[in-house]
Amino acid sequence: MNTYTYVVETIDGDYAHLRRTDEPSEELKLVARALLPAEIMEGSKLLYEWMQYSIIE
Repeated sequence: MNTYTYVVETIDGDYAHLRRTDEPSEELKLVARALLPAEIMEGSKLLYEWMQYSIIE
C-alpha cells in the first residue's frame, strides 16, 4: 500500500481540499469530510495509509 502525507489547505462545507506534501505542484485532492478525522482544521497534517486518514503532529 502507498503511504502519503497531506496538508488540509481549505475546508469547504462537507469537503476538504488536501495537498500532498511530496508533490506540492500537483492539484488539490477533494475529499469528503466523512472520510477524515472529525477534528481536522485548515493546516492539519494527515497521514494516508491503508485507505484511512489520520492526523499527525
